[in-house]
Amino acid sequence: MSESRFHHISTKGKRSDVATVDAALTAAKDGGFLWLDYCGPSKEELSRLIDPLGLHPLSIEDCLDEDQIPKIEDFPRNTFIIFNSFDYLNKKLSIGEINLFIGGNFLVTVSKSNSENRRPLDGVEHIVDRDIDNARQGPAFLMHVIMDYVVDRKFLAIEALEDELENREEAMLADVSNFIPAELLQSRRDLLSLRKSLFHEREILIKICRKDCPFIPEKAIFHYRDIYDHLTKFFELTESYRDLVSSLMEMYLSMLNNQMTKAANETNIAVRRLTFITTIFMPLTLLAGIGGMSEWSMMTGPHNWRIAYPAFLLGMVVIGFISYRLLKWFEKRRR
Repeated sequence: MSESRFHHISTKGKRSDVATVDAALTAAKDGGFLWLDYCGPSKEELSRLIDPLGLHPLSIEDCLDEDQIPKIEDFPRNTFIIFNSFDYLNKKLSIGEINLFIGGNFLVTVSKSNSENRRPLDGVEHIVDRDIDNARQGPAFLMHVIMDYVVDRKFLAIEALEDELENREEAMLADVSNFIPAELLQSRRDLLSLRKSLFHEREILIKICRKDCPFIPEKAIFHYRDIYDHLTKFFELTESYRDLVSSLMEMYLSMLNNQMTKAANETNIAVRRLTFITTIFMPLTLLAGIGGMSEWSMMTGPHNWRIAYPAFLLGMVVIGFISYRLLKWFEKRRR
């Protein structure tokens, strides 16, 4: 059995918990309306609502499919809405699905626990009780309270994602060589997912605000306009954050390129120094090779080695100094 909660809200503004769907249907006959909150239900549980509430079998299948995009569909006895919930925990974005069926005297919510074993609508009963004067006016007002709760939690996820982007920016500026660009790509994918969801949810609110849903009265439309404003704001935030990610990626590539250029320049300087030293010692190496074969003693005679070798060493010092000065002079001319 799924973790489901059934409620009856009276016309006097009292929310009562009931044990079964049948008991809730019976309580609704005396006035008020039903709120059936399902969490991870089976197909059989939802199929029991086809006859008493007129739920369409295709909508029930959509409730059990987690890959649906937000949408709104009208049926003779109810309107079916798919909405998303956002959670950002442990640097990971999770998008949940909340399905709503609204009719003349009932509201059915269907959701599923996320990976953290948390229900998307956990704690919403306290919000409903706090705003019971509004919720008791009908299912449309109760659905507004629930959707407003879900949208407020969206902001927490978007705010957490913003903080994560700031942390990644600081980490990149602190040490670009150890920065992991895959984290930026993951943030970009998360923002694209948020943008896609918010785009469709905004379309849902547009349809509601132009009175396309027959089960939402005109006096409730003003409440839904506030939700529309929030979704529009969040949509614009995701757009700006996506631009920020692109800027951070460009900054990362620029900083990495600068670092590589700096390393290349340092390598060039080292090579120039080695080339400079090698050029000076090339003639000296030649002379050392000749002198090492006793050519100087052969030309001056073995008995003059005490004078020949010091003169040879002195000549090498002079030649090295002259080579050094010539190379420095050529280097200045190139500049």
